[in-house]
Amino acid sequence: MKKKKAKDTKTKATKKEKEEGKRRFEDCLDEIDEEISKKRGKWNLKALPWIDYDDVAQIIRFHIFKKWHLYDQKKRLRPWIRTIVANQIKNLIRNNYTNFVKPCVKCAACLEETKCSIYGAQSSECPLYRNWEKNKKNSMHAKMPVSLENHSQEVYFLSTGASIDIKRSAANLHKKMEEVLKPNEWKIYQHLYIEMKSEVDTAELMGYKTSEKNRSPGYKQIKNIKKKIVKRARELIEDDEIDIY
Repeated sequence: MKKKKAKDTKTKATKKEKEEGKRRFEDCLDEIDEEISKKRGKWNLKALPWIDYDDVAQIIRFHIFKKWHLYDQKKRLRPWIRTIVANQIKNLIRNNYTNFVKPCVKCAACLEETKCSIYGAQSSECPLYRNWEKNKKNSMHAKMPVSLENHSQEVYFLSTGASIDIKRSAANLHKKMEEVLKPNEWKIYQHLYIEMKSEVDTAELMGYKTSEKNRSPGYKQIKNIKKKIVKRARELIEDDEIDIY
């Protein structure tokens, strides 16, 4: 009975819209698709493998559908659609690229891919680059596609179906980390990454305390040492000092 009532209500609403001359989203799909298609050239992120313009078009259609109630039926439809399409493309480019790409891309001092007319090279000497490197570089690495040339090992294992010995790789890493870390750093490394203890338990085992309210003992010490550990491990792997395969 409720379903029938809801269906009747929907039918009445549709009839009312037609009687009042209101245009429905479904009736305007051809115009919407045409305007979306015209903006195809504005989508220049062809390097992103996870999203192409067909995906963008679908996102924009859905956005227009959600905003349809805001359309002033007394005004022309196409200018309203064009504004939405342009804004959505800008938003998608921002969210998928400009939010995490290095600032050099938009800098007037940028020369080629890695050079800078002010600092010589694009490096942390530049405050903008330094801030990007600290806060957004990892996001860029996570989202941007990489060349196969620099990842031959991963490609080899994927293409041949060969397996990676995780235990042996971890043992190699642990051995090298013991050599490069200070005694107290190595103890914390053992607790956190070998014995898999929590930060609170590790702080307790290390005898750390805190005088701050609502803070777990040793949270600052553990946090700072964890940063050093991660940085050192990353350096070792990037410098090929550890055979992880």
